[in-house]
Amino acid sequence: MIIKPGDLLASIDTPADLRALKPEQLLQVCQELRQYIIDVVSIHGGHFGASLGVVELTTALHYVFQTPYDQLVWDVGHQAYGHKILTGRRDIFHTNRKYGGISGFPKRKESEYDTFGVGHSSTSISAALGMAVASQYKKEEDRHHIAVIGDGAMTGGMAFEALNHGGATNANLLVVLNDNCMSIDPNVGALKEYLTDITTSRTYNKLRDELWNVLGKISKFGPNAQHIASKVESGIKATLSKQSNLFEGLNFRYFGPIDGHDINHLVSVMEDLKRIPGPKILHVLTTKGKGFALAEKDQTKWHAPGLFDKITGEIYKKHYDAPQPPKYQDVFGHTMVELAEKNDKIMGVTPAMPSGCSLNIMMEAMPDRAFDVGIAEQHAVTFSAGLATQGMVPFCNIYSTFMQRGYDQVVHDVCLQNLHVVFCLDRAGFAGADGPTHHGAYDIAYMRCIPNMVVAAPMNEQELRNMMYTASQDGAGPFTIRYPRGEGVMPNWRTPLEQQQVGKGRTIQEGEEVAILTFGHIGNYAVEVCQKLSYDGINPGHYDMRYCKPLDEELLHHIFQKYGKVITVEDGCLQGGFGSAVLEFMVDHGYTSQVKRLGMPDQIFEHGSQLELHRDAGFDPTAIEKTVREMIGVAVKV
Repeated sequence: MIIKPGDLLASIDTPADLRALKPEQLLQVCQELRQYIIDVVSIHGGHFGASLGVVELTTALHYVFQTPYDQLVWDVGHQAYGHKILTGRRDIFHTNRKYGGISGFPKRKESEYDTFGVGHSSTSISAALGMAVASQYKKEEDRHHIAVIGDGAMTGGMAFEALNHGGATNANLLVVLNDNCMSIDPNVGALKEYLTDITTSRTYNKLRDELWNVLGKISKFGPNAQHIASKVESGIKATLSKQSNLFEGLNFRYFGPIDGHDINHLVSVMEDLKRIPGPKILHVLTTKGKGFALAEKDQTKWHAPGLFDKITGEIYKKHYDAPQPPKYQDVFGHTMVELAEKNDKIMGVTPAMPSGCSLNIMMEAMPDRAFDVGIAEQHAVTFSAGLATQGMVPFCNIYSTFMQRGYDQVVHDVCLQNLHVVFCLDRAGFAGADGPTHHGAYDIAYMRCIPNMVVAAPMNEQELRNMMYTASQDGAGPFTIRYPRGEGVMPNWRTPLEQQQVGKGRTIQEGEEVAILTFGHIGNYAVEVCQKLSYDGINPGHYDMRYCKPLDEELLHHIFQKYGKVITVEDGCLQGGFGSAVLEFMVDHGYTSQVKRLGMPDQIFEHGSQLELHRDAGFDPTAIEKTVREMIGVAVKV
């Protein structure tokens, strides 16, 4: 289906085309841009509400600043769809997040307008500051650097580290604080309360509006008058708000809050800010999902709704005749409540992903025992460690890719002290359409090298429940459980909780000549392959190892004594991963079997469906079958 942009949007191939338009045409551009996003995302899917909320802001930024010479950095990137459409990717926007198509996030190699690759939160201010300092060094005094960061991303500690550094410079840096009270879920914490205090102070806002009018009138008399007026504004803020020095105390000039959906006022304010040197913050108020009523009303649901009817708002769901397996995240969420009902020491912690990891189920059932700490993975880990020192059993649920951001805390604050913290790593392995910034490729390697850490992965929902139950037992110590995005394999998943022996694998089937050792959900591919091969009289052994650390040495001795050929399969990086652990065991014990490791090779994988990416990485069912046949010298079927 061909989706046609509006007349003005169709004429914009670069921001230079946008800047050629008259100011009075910008409102129509925004209307057409918003409608185009709705039209495309409703049919092709993707993130939705965030980009709708910044249509006017995106248009104003590219209209006022000379991008790409002026450097524009988007935090996270969920909101950058309008940016992509205005920067030469309108006609291929329908390929967004699809295999072989454009990325769902800004990506340096995709466009010169994507100045910094993003996907993880709270990086924009640091990156833009680095660019600004480099421009100073190169004497590019006319170059502007803009970081667009949401109020959710501002809760990340890295954002404040950057503000602390930036305020000590005279860099030409503008931080646009896109305040919509949301990340994926509603924002939490004192910063949210502070921003609410600013935006709801009637007295301050009335005087602020009057001051902006004065600023506009006297600007023609030169920068000195403007400087005086802005000093007056600072005095008003300091008088009327006890907390108003948060940003200015860090030496950032604060402006706002202003309406982020008033395109003409945005342009006017940004033109003024271009003439003010040094680090500045513009506080912009927006509505996530703006222009699509249902997305405005239920912003979490419409963050990335999938395909939907843009007229009725019906989100298309697949309908099945038989019960389907649940998502692993939902098994986690419901099992957390079940475990917590049995054990009053159990608590849940997540950094700003309660609906994404399904901890929201526990937060609703037991609000005093489940915590959303904001986009702050480092804090989430050490907060969990603090709970553990007092005898609590925290389950800290962090996406595998985001766990990387709290790694020092895992080592220093949890494992060195041997504290009982359970890390549940959702989205482990290939994350699908979110692409390389979100793939959980490295957690097996980086967790198994830390002393005291247990590393486990379930092959199905029952195994996940039992691992969680095992990890909750007294004395379990630091414990990692990794599981993938998406559905499991068991429609009837509410099985009785059983404690496992830590470090014990299980035999799926004994076999001949070759053994397949799997770690985690990917073992279901091996089940499929073994069944297919049996029709040709080929019967490999299959072993679900369950634990990468500690390894089941008894089972491994059996395998290496019986089989001369061994295949390992994992949904993670090969360097230092599960297969490497098996090889280390083999070498340490003097075995000489032929071993073939299947997993993610040493390269960056782009976005696509999980099966497409498994195929590209060489561990989908076809690749596993091919490897078995090649190792035993049986022709590969075409």
